[in-house]
Amino acid sequence: MSDVHVVCPSCHTTNRLPSQKLRDQPRCGKCHGPLFDEQPVELDAGTFAKHVQKNDLPVVVDFWAPWCGPCRMMAPHFAQAAEAMAGQAVFAKLNTEAEQQLAAQYGIRSIPTLVLFQGGREVARMSGAMGKADLIRWVEQHMPS
Repeated sequence: MSDVHVVCPSCHTTNRLPSQKLRDQPRCGKCHGPLFDEQPVELDAGTFAKHVQKNDLPVVVDFWAPWCGPCRMMAPHFAQAAEAMAGQAVFAKLNTEAEQQLAAQYGIRSIPTLVLFQGGREVARMSGAMGKADLIRWVEQHMPS
């Protein structure tokens, strides 16, 4: 098995671990926090690129805003999908209200919009709220085999 790079959701350090250890609740080598938290990673302009580019796992980013009703409605389902797919994909959230420049850079025109990144590149995009099962199915459909 090969090594996998995973960015810590707490201190944003890139960790290298054997791929067979992804399901063993791995911890960060620097801050000792869990690499896969039960909650999605909160990103901002300073942490977005590192998580999208340095994670070997697919990264699912929810572009959302606090005033958006469908965004708030989907939030618990997104968190449940993050927990269910821990070790397979990283789930992250980016507040478009606070990070308008980054949202514009990625052409976010409606929210919620989910973007799946692999190796720093966008591989899939979906707009609109989804439930847990639909989120997981959408991510699995677009993950590399």
